[in-house]
Amino acid sequence: MSINFLAKKQLRVLEDLFTGQMSEQEVLNKHKVSRYIYNRWLADKNFIEYFYQRIKGLSMQSSLIVSRYAPVAAARLVELTESDKDETARKACLDVISMPEKIVGGREEKENNVKIGISDETAVKVMKIIAEGKQSTNE
Repeated sequence: MSINFLAKKQLRVLEDLFTGQMSEQEVLNKHKVSRYIYNRWLADKNFIEYFYQRIKGLSMQSSLIVSRYAPVAAARLVELTESDKDETARKACLDVISMPEKIVGGREEKENNVKIGISDETAVKVMKIIAEGKQSTNE
């Protein structure tokens, strides 16, 4: 789809809608577009295609940002497994263990072999903390 099929006014409205600075109605008022005209645009194949293309692009940008910070968050979470506060360490251990499930999300079973990138030494520490937590709750 080429955005050449959209009028300049439509492009300006879409740009303002996606900047997140104004509500939908404020954007329509700014560009002097009636609700009736806007609803007609929403029924237009080219307008909707561009609209969803923008949404998909923003979603991909969000995923990229989260992906960039995932290693930092994982490293911090592993650090928290050594916290002096038992509850913090316990929750961090549980989160570390569940990380592969969260990473793969709804992917197929064959993709569930995601590595979280922690050393064997850290894994042993995590398991030790979990074991100590179980022992203290059983006493």
